[in-house]
Amino acid sequence: MLACELRLSGVDVVVLERLAERTGESRAGGMHSRTLEVLDQRGVLDRFLAVGQPQAVGHFSGLYLEFDESESRHAYPLMILQSDIERLLEEWAAELGVRVRRSSEVSGVRQDETGVTVELLTGEGAPATLRARYLVGCDGGRSTVRKLAGIGFPGTEATMTALIGDVELPDLPEDYIWVRRCAGGDYSAIAFEPGWYRVITSEYDRVVDRDEPTTFEQLRESLVRLAGTDFGMHSPRWVSRFNDAARQADRYREGRVLLAGDAAHIHFPAGGQGLNMGVQDAVNLGWKLASVVRGQAPESLLDSYHAERHPVGERVLHNTRAQSALARPGPQTDALREVFGELLVFDDVNRHLCGKLTALDIRYPVDGDHPLTGRRVTDADLKTADGATRVHELLHAGRPVLLSLRGSAEVAAVAQAWAGRVDLVEARSEDDRWAVPAVGEIPAPAALLIRPDGHVAWAAAASDAPDTSALRTALATWFGPAHRP
Repeated sequence: MLACELRLSGVDVVVLERLAERTGESRAGGMHSRTLEVLDQRGVLDRFLAVGQPQAVGHFSGLYLEFDESESRHAYPLMILQSDIERLLEEWAAELGVRVRRSSEVSGVRQDETGVTVELLTGEGAPATLRARYLVGCDGGRSTVRKLAGIGFPGTEATMTALIGDVELPDLPEDYIWVRRCAGGDYSAIAFEPGWYRVITSEYDRVVDRDEPTTFEQLRESLVRLAGTDFGMHSPRWVSRFNDAARQADRYREGRVLLAGDAAHIHFPAGGQGLNMGVQDAVNLGWKLASVVRGQAPESLLDSYHAERHPVGERVLHNTRAQSALARPGPQTDALREVFGELLVFDDVNRHLCGKLTALDIRYPVDGDHPLTGRRVTDADLKTADGATRVHELLHAGRPVLLSLRGSAEVAAVAQAWAGRVDLVEARSEDDRWAVPAVGEIPAPAALLIRPDGHVAWAAAASDAPDTSALRTALATWFGPAHRP
């Protein structure tokens, strides 16, 4: 995803992949609303919808949540396997001209004032080097790049062990089993395709060394301990192990080396937030890194990546620790879950937890008092001189947009100083009021500056004259100094 974002901005990028080919392992199983929105912002969402299955509800530690359709066009989780997500992203990257070097394992990193030298072990075992302006470690929870950059990874240790596998279950009495709790933990069996199931077992107070090999027999024995039967499971396609260890990089940037995805944060996969957070990391970082590489913005812009995304990672670690605690077996937790379930019938509680899972309620620390400032922009219907469109469709090119909804001459005049870097779009909102998660409905704004990641950098209320001084400051802050006359 990050490579695609950089290529959209015209930056030369190489993906270094240790593996010789994609494994095809199913891995993560879905995407939430905000991730669907960012794919929609780039015009590629239809590819994912054609493969995935929209779900009616989500969950918080196995307790059902209902999503508010007024908050997003995609107010649903999409069940889609990570193997399909990887394939679709790789196809898009190829279309954009991204170079992928497989069988290339990072073994050393040296940075200086002008760039980074990356030492590699190739498929033949021969050493090689690559020189780049910047390096981003997207290499998972055991990130080599993070370790070589000397970035700390503090957090909490595992308290449980979970096993996951894709298997056939001929004796399963139901179409699927949704998180069934029992004395030692819980288990589930969910059908993704006809004939095979995703089986997950979680055993608490049972911690296994992560380096110990994971086998199908271990999964079978775990299911027998929890369910009293293995339901005749056979023909495993893939088996793995995870736990509730939660760690976060103490900084997302060390000079010219940055981190994204699991390299920056690991946690219990409750609610399916990990893959989504990684994709959103990439969308936040991509346009900033591209602006710096092209010389349009100062290198200090990269510091906003940590400032904005590190708190998001913190809150995900926080809510997944809570979900792990809510899943523990025992009568005390049973009582807690019952009380928690009673609270979920209240709309405000349901909406609050949905916002955490979907990431629709994120507000970055951006200057400005308007309720949209710092938040992701509402995908409102628009009418332009060229016809009907939507706000998110304006972001397909991955460029910033200054959207004028009241034909302000002052806004248009300011935009001229950033012509070529920021697209000025004049339109009319089809709706007088916009729905904003965690805020509610607000009057449609008069104008707004939208960053390439879909978050609002400046907004003017319909009832006020546009603050063009604040607009100039926002343009300079995020997209570099104005053109000289």
